[in-house]
Order: sequence, then structure tokens, then C-alpha cells
Amino acid sequence: MNSAVCTLFEGNYHFGVAALTNSLFKNGFRGNIYAGYRGKLPIWANSAIDNLDVEWKDAKIFNVANGVNLHFLPVETDYHLTNYKPDFMLELIGGPAKDFDAIFYADPDIVLNAPWSFIEDWVICGVALSEDVNSPLQEYHPRRVAWRNYFKKYDLLMYFRNQIYVNGGFVGINISDVSFLYLWKSVQDAMALGIGGLNRSAFKNGDQLEDLANGDYSPFGKTDQDALNAAVEVYSGNISYMGKEAMGFSNGLAIIPHALGHFKPWIFKPFINTLKGYPPRLVDKEFWNLVSYPIKVYSKIKILKMKFLITISSFFSRFYSRN
Repeated sequence: MNSAVCTLFEGNYHFGVAALTNSLFKNGFRGNIYAGYRGKLPIWANSAIDNLDVEWKDAKIFNVANGVNLHFLPVETDYHLTNYKPDFMLELIGGPAKDFDAIFYADPDIVLNAPWSFIEDWVICGVALSEDVNSPLQEYHPRRVAWRNYFKKYDLLMYFRNQIYVNGGFVGINISDVSFLYLWKSVQDAMALGIGGLNRSAFKNGDQLEDLANGDYSPFGKTDQDALNAAVEVYSGNISYMGKEAMGFSNGLAIIPHALGHFKPWIFKPFINTLKGYPPRLVDKEFWNLVSYPIKVYSKIKILKMKFLITISSFFSRFYSRN
């Protein structure tokens, strides 16, 4: 299968892009990774050069390792990047990734922890999605009912599939399911009218969203993620779910560990956070195992120090917790 991977980042999330890229290489991915970004490129990408072969203005290419290229694509949008995911994937399919059989989006705070061949097998089963930590959401949960009432005004009719509420950090699309991306975009465009525009998000305006309620109690409190879950119920094709364990939210086989919340691995302080009741997660451990090759982000001393602190903090957390 000829697959492409994409992500979106700005600011210090470039550290996550490096770890994600290294994890893909480590697990057998060979091909093109497209990173949409705002702002400046990171120092570790200084060797990136102009790429006139990609159908994207001011694109640059960074040769990661034999068989893997990372394309930096500046994005011009006032959307919060979390709300730009379906648009970005559709722009790639219409341009740089137009010849691919499948496209995968992953947030830059995710790393791959499974063979790439498994990920490609997954997307053959249907739109590849993973269950969120806040799942399940019952059929008549107020949020689902509010979605139905809201979207029917836009002729987007929802049909309950199951109680699973998926995370918006990872989406895999086989070319045969590309209609899902158009649907997700349509749902988000309709949602935009209810939240005051797609430049707003839970990460930026969580207590100011202009819809039926505020913040976490809003039908669209998670913006793109709520729109994604609404699109799942409008879509008539196959959805292939992985459970909470896939992102490391519960015990089991974590294939795409995801660093939720404000404690991203690159700013995580193992001992201090453990004392506060937040011990190192699998994604923190994997991150520091992945930032030396093929993209080198930190010095060897820094990596060894962080691994040592994580080991000590993990041991200490056995005897101390918030509960």
C-alpha cells in the first residue's frame, strides 16, 4: 500500500513532530510525511531545502533517513489547527498526496508503537479511529441528542452506531473512504456557525464557546473531536474502532500512545509531576526513547538524564499517587 502520513504543528510541538517521525521510521514506515505548520521551522530542520516538486507554496523537504522524507508545508488559515485537520487532509489528497492509497493524520503528541504493516491493515477495515478517554457516550446522552437537533438543520442526519466516543488525534482513511473527509469537513463547517468560527477551540476558548452551553458542557466543547464523532454517525460506511488501550488510556496493547493534557513529554518534569500525582506515562517513556535517531533533537546527556528521572519517578509512583 502506498500511504502518506500527515500532522499539524506550531510552537514547541515540533518536538512531537520529531518523535512521531522517528517512531514511524523505527516501526517500518517508508515514504512521505507531511507536516503543516505555522511560524518558524525548528532548528533541527535547518537542513530542509526548498521543494519545487510538491504542489504547495513554499514547501520544504527534509531527508530524515533512507526512504523517509518529511515535507514542511506552511498553512495559511485562521482556523485553530485542531479544527484544520479534514481541510488539510483534503488539500493533500488534492495535491501532494494525490497518488496515495491511504492517508493517516496523527497529532504531534502521538507516537507509533506498532508495526507500520499493522496500521495499514487497520485502515483496510474502514475509517481507522481510536476510542477517547471520555468514552462512552450513551445513545441519549445530552451531547449526542444536541448534535442530532443541531445538525438536522443542515440536512446532516445522524444515526446512532454505538456508545464509543472517538479521539480526534488519529484518523486513517483509505482512498475508498475519502468521502468521510468531505463529510467531516461539512460537519465542521456547520458547527462553526454554532461556536463562533473555527478559529475557536477547547484549547483556546474552552470557557467562551458560543453555542448551546459553555466549555465542557457544550455539545461542541471539544470542537473538531465532537464534529468527528458527529460525522461518524452521519457516515454510512465502515468505521474500524480500536479501544482506549490503543492510545494508552487503559491497560492493553497501546499502538498509538497519546499525550493528553498540558503535560506534553517535551515539557514533562518527571519528579515534580510525580510528586503532584502525575507519574510518567507510556507516551513520555516512548518519547524519550525516540528523540535521538534518525532526527536528533536533544543531546545524549539530556536524553540520559530524562530517562533516569523517568525510571526513578516511575518507581516512586508505585508508593505515591493522588488517590
